[in-house]
Amino acid sequence: MTRVAIYGATGYTALELIKILLHHPEAEITALTSRQEGNPHIAAVHPSLAGRLDLRCESLGPIEVASRADAVFCCLPHGTTQEAVPQLMAAGTRVVDLSADYRLRDADVYATWYGEKHTDAARLAEAVYGLPEWFSEAVAKAQLVANPGCYPTSAILPLAPLVKEGLIETSDIIVDSKSGVSGAGRTPKLTTHYPECNESVSAYNVGRHRHTPEIEQIVSDASGRPVEVIFTPHLVPMDRGILTTTYSRPTRDLSEGDLFAALRAAYDDQPFVRVVDHLPATKDTVGTNFCDITVRVVRGRVVTISAIDNLIKGASGAAVQNFNIMFGYPETTALL
Repeated sequence: MTRVAIYGATGYTALELIKILLHHPEAEITALTSRQEGNPHIAAVHPSLAGRLDLRCESLGPIEVASRADAVFCCLPHGTTQEAVPQLMAAGTRVVDLSADYRLRDADVYATWYGEKHTDAARLAEAVYGLPEWFSEAVAKAQLVANPGCYPTSAILPLAPLVKEGLIETSDIIVDSKSGVSGAGRTPKLTTHYPECNESVSAYNVGRHRHTPEIEQIVSDASGRPVEVIFTPHLVPMDRGILTTTYSRPTRDLSEGDLFAALRAAYDDQPFVRVVDHLPATKDTVGTNFCDITVRVVRGRVVTISAIDNLIKGASGAAVQNFNIMFGYPETTALL
């Protein structure tokens, strides 16, 4: 049995994480943290957990959290996880970080896109990017795993096999994504206020979304050459889910069969990626850890379409998938 703690237990990803872990036969939740006063019971924070988990959210420092847990899931905002990770790791605890703090290998790139200096830059080289379909061997040995962002997961999974096999050009790649409102987090904001976002679809952070360098970094790894993308996210008035469409130029005359073959060769042995013939929809994957992918050739362009649940495959489900790999449990434990 592995003792686990959740650092920052009040958000949507933490709730999904708790619900998954409650079904995990080898995980015991031993600590939950929050900055809320009064140490509220977790059922007061997330009423759906009433009668399912009898723990309070405590204001605990990293040393105390490490004393109670073998693994820590950090569900903190970017910029705050890097304050806790050095002490957690010094205590020997293994960490899955759901924030963006350790996803980018270059501290200068982090500072450019996140607007602040990284306080633990030396550790960026130690962190393993936690996309299990591509980095499971490194994840198994890692003490610190940087869980991928939701948008990058939906873009990297279809693009990486195609650039790896040299089937598409590494420039002029367009990534167009639509996400449910839960992707903006639980903290109230004007743009996600119901009267503002209901019955409306809007683009945001055009050309400057922080997931852009993450997509480029990992797809470049797969290609072996620098990759540039134009990434445009959109907010859609639904609770959860991401649908991502990518547009790229083929390197030669290709059939859809060639592209499907590359995707299936990459993912046929992966339990949570389904390469499908039909056009996937967000409802196909909601509440699951699956990513559904298809591909088309349209007027000389390669078009991929992928669908994930942003809170599960895009966050908490992937975190448990990484946890399973790190501790030697079957990868699908608690996720099917």
